Amino acid sequence: MRIHIATDHAGLEFSTQLQHHLSDQGHEVIDHGPLAYEPLDDYPSFCIRAAQAVARDQAAGIDALGVVFGGSGNGEQIAANKVRGVRAALVWSIATAELAREHNDANVIAIGARQHTFEEAASFIDRFVETPFSHDERHVRRIAQIGAYEIDGSLEPDPRVTWPTGGESADAFDPEAG
Repeated sequence: MRIHIATDHAGLEFSTQLQHHLSDQGHEVIDHGPLAYEPLDDYPSFCIRAAQAVARDQAAGIDALGVVFGGSGNGEQIAANKVRGVRAALVWSIATAELAREHNDANVIAIGARQHTFEEAASFIDRFVETPFSHDERHVRRIAQIGAYEIDGSLEPDPRVTWPTGGESADAFDPEAG
């Protein structure tokens, strides 16, 4: 499997160790930066490039996943989720790593390098990589709804909105428009 990784200064040591760990398991690892420690670097461009590569590879039929690191993993997850086709999950345990893949078909995980030992983080990544998506109908349906919103902004009808008069659909009704 091809695994794209990215970090910032807070996760650089983890990233280096992780590259060796994943390569030793036979994975093709692609590092999206940074190349050297810079305490004032900014994670968004690194993480977005890794997420773009995952989305591009998957669209081309290449088996690929991504891992992004930072101090907490929060910003890195947010950055990765800005890329169309990416479902990035913040992972902090074996269970969240497994569920991210099994239920959400996450293709990128974010981990807080300051929150975990390398051994813990490696175990989360290993579980994430080895866990398949369940393909249960409810999970497929939910992921499709997220994808539809990502593409054209469509949402399922809001059940709290009352039907307007005049035959319009509830989606055409804007309660804030008056």
